[in-house]
Amino acid sequence: MLTCRVLGPTELGAGRGPVELGGPLPRRLVTALVAAAGRPVGGDALAQAVWGDEPPASPEVSLQAYVSRLRRALGPGHRDALERVGDGYRLTGAQTDAAAFEAEVARGRELLDAERPAEAVRVFDAALRLWRGEAFADLAGTAVVEAPRARLEELRQVAVEERLAARLAAGDAPGAVAELAPAVRAEPYRERRWELLILGLYRSARQAEALSALRQVRALLADDLGVDPGPALQSLERRLLAQDPGLLLPSRPPARPRPAAPRPVVTRPLSTFVGRAAEIATLAATGPSARLLTLVGPGGAGKTRLAVEYAATRHDGAGDGPWLVRLADVTEPALLTSAVAAAAGVHQPAEPGPDGLALALADRAALLILDNCEHLVAAVADLVVALLARCPRLRILATSREPLGVDGERLLPVAPLPPEDAVALLVDRIGTVRPGWRPDPGEQAQLERLAGALDGIPLALELAAARARVLGLGELVTLLGERFPALGRVPRGALAPHATLEAAVAWSVDLLPAADRALLLRLWPFEGGFTMEAAVSVGSDLEALSSLVTRSVVAADTTVAPTRYRLLGIIRAYCREHDPDPAASRAAHAAWVRALIERSAPELRGERSAHAIRLLNREVPNLRAGLTHDLGADPAAALRSAGLLEWFWFRGGHVSEGLRMLTAALTAAPDAPAVDRALALAGCGILRFIGGDIDGAAECLWQAKALLAEPDSQDGRRLVSQLLYYEALLWAATGDYATGAARARESMAVSERIGERWATPAGEMALGGALAGSGELAEGRRVLEAAAAHAGELRQNWIAAMSELLLARAWLAPADPDPAAALRALGAALERFREEDDVGNVLSCLHTGAYAVTLSGRPAQGATLLAAVRRHGSRRGLRPDATDPATTTSLAAALDEALDPVTRAAAEADGAALDEAAMIATLWAGQEQSHARR
Repeated sequence: MLTCRVLGPTELGAGRGPVELGGPLPRRLVTALVAAAGRPVGGDALAQAVWGDEPPASPEVSLQAYVSRLRRALGPGHRDALERVGDGYRLTGAQTDAAAFEAEVARGRELLDAERPAEAVRVFDAALRLWRGEAFADLAGTAVVEAPRARLEELRQVAVEERLAARLAAGDAPGAVAELAPAVRAEPYRERRWELLILGLYRSARQAEALSALRQVRALLADDLGVDPGPALQSLERRLLAQDPGLLLPSRPPARPRPAAPRPVVTRPLSTFVGRAAEIATLAATGPSARLLTLVGPGGAGKTRLAVEYAATRHDGAGDGPWLVRLADVTEPALLTSAVAAAAGVHQPAEPGPDGLALALADRAALLILDNCEHLVAAVADLVVALLARCPRLRILATSREPLGVDGERLLPVAPLPPEDAVALLVDRIGTVRPGWRPDPGEQAQLERLAGALDGIPLALELAAARARVLGLGELVTLLGERFPALGRVPRGALAPHATLEAAVAWSVDLLPAADRALLLRLWPFEGGFTMEAAVSVGSDLEALSSLVTRSVVAADTTVAPTRYRLLGIIRAYCREHDPDPAASRAAHAAWVRALIERSAPELRGERSAHAIRLLNREVPNLRAGLTHDLGADPAAALRSAGLLEWFWFRGGHVSEGLRMLTAALTAAPDAPAVDRALALAGCGILRFIGGDIDGAAECLWQAKALLAEPDSQDGRRLVSQLLYYEALLWAATGDYATGAARARESMAVSERIGERWATPAGEMALGGALAGSGELAEGRRVLEAAAAHAGELRQNWIAAMSELLLARAWLAPADPDPAAALRALGAALERFREEDDVGNVLSCLHTGAYAVTLSGRPAQGATLLAAVRRHGSRRGLRPDATDPATTTSLAAALDEALDPVTRAAAEADGAALDEAAMIATLWAGQEQSHARR
């Protein structure tokens, strides 16, 4: 069993022994994951939790290292509990002392309600003994645990009070008073403690002191807060002054007679309940202590089924219920009270409206389920306030597409099913219409595509599975296409309140105010999500977007910065079909994409290049959609945008896609301005170059130069300088170092002449590489070191990194190799390229590193690293072998000499399993501290 203790300093246990976490930073990581209660925590949020405002240069690498160390510490039996999800992680299957505390408090309350106070005291004692200090102490003062910590601390105070109430109810008034006096001093504004103290004094035959305490709390509240005591204290005061004999009873007064009515039953559907283990666990832990808990999520997500499954497995002992009220059938607020009364078996309340219903239910202990509240939110909220204020033993579980907005309401988001559960649901339901069916590997892949296309929405999955009776899985995937999925009607006996999936989505959309609905219908062109700034471009603002999120038609991911918003696939499809002007919506989206590119492209050349790469990487689906639109609607604009993204395509690792987009744009816009066509051709040239097509690269660069024979703009002149240093790199790769050096000097001269001195280090870098390749090693190394320093001064981080990469290769020249110096230069280059999120050149560094470690006496590691680099490069259209032929040839010869075929094959097989972090670890394995990366 994996156990986590967070009610004090964080401790982790696996099996019978503790897990050594290794220091404060790993403990902070574990604490943040435990606080998320099984939900994924994004990489940015984890970095903020672990390092605060001073993260390391590569926090994702450090997080991976901590996670790897934790997995090893957990051992084979529990290492899978720490899962990678997207760019973050989650911890699953762990039993926490926080959850145990909440469960014990809930059990103590049940015992107290059942008039078993002595047992309740023991249970509350056990619950409070779980505390060893502050909750989530290792992350004290951080935002990531603020909400769960506040909730646990409040429940701790409640547990103290409930324990003392149980002690009073058990007849130990003097002992309770002895504890209540300091408890009141510690929290003087908690009226519950004063109430218990006054009652304890009265039961201890200390009537005068009880009245004195009443006067004290009245004065305290009036002087400090300007308020009167609450209803409970005021009632107690009246009963004290009247010397009510009931105050001396050790237990609750007998409940009022209940009306004779059949006990309502919540019927579970006949189909299997799949997934939702985390939500059920949360309901079991918090449901008994929560007066109002609302399940919030989009239509079809399974909120009703979750509530019914929870209610059907609950047993409240002597209590009533659970009572299920299906509000989808209640069309008018005036009918709400009668619907609840009918579910509770109250046929004729003594008074009409909420007050009469509250009076009828005042002494009844039950769970009331209010299902589908979204169209009656205001009326339901008013009724809930009235019931909870007057019915102390009533708990309410609501389902809605937006919160009720009642003070004290707890929310449990019900998101779409994760991929594995969505596929499991499909398999289960398809099995009911295809007896004996089990998916083969091909069908498994189709199931995964189907689950993804339907966004894991249970209602959509159920309907798709029903169609599998007459359609194959491949046909079902095709059926979805670009249109709203026509998946048929909901079967009889299902819990869904709507007859079709489209009706369920329409219900959500039609409930929106007109302005919000109009905005939602314009958001569908965004692919892969969007930011607040993007939504503003189509007419949104924070208030409108917040309204859509609140109503569960737009999802918000707050674990990344800036917050990212997304429409579920079925809602996007609905909006696409019901948008009154889809062409205008696409055009507005494409205009935002063009503006984003125009704004980001200059940053790719400067000190904010890493920020620009990360921003554009997040928006790749939107870039693709916008460019595709412009290829048909405005090819010249598409050509300019694709060309401006030149450095993004290769530095972000999008070689194949960039080349396709640039080629299509060049074909579609033959009459575009010369500078725009030349920029696109330059992009094609560099992409072909790093993809290994040297001849194709040369042809593109020469065409671009021909277009710019007489540039008449600063952009054109700047591009000439850039083309010259591209040519320098190309000539050096083909072995013509003299021409490469000449082109590099021309590039530097042009940069100086036109005043673009930021571009000079690029020419210096190309010159140094050419000189080293020609055999002028000392001069080449000197020029490359100067280029790196010059680029660093100008904050041209990428050019500095390229200079260091070429310097590393210069230190590996056969005439005078120095592997240690090469590794030092590679370490600096790697760190810069990783800061820039430059996937392609990280692989180039590792390719050169394979030769360096081989020359350092580690040929097996060199072979492993080379195999891993080639595998990752082939997946991205990158060929480091072709762009650095000298290293490739020397490395092949060195490996042939150092390793026999069997050893080399085994080492290369090891490389098949390495990710980027593991490749970097392989590069440095066995290095002394003096050969560190900096």
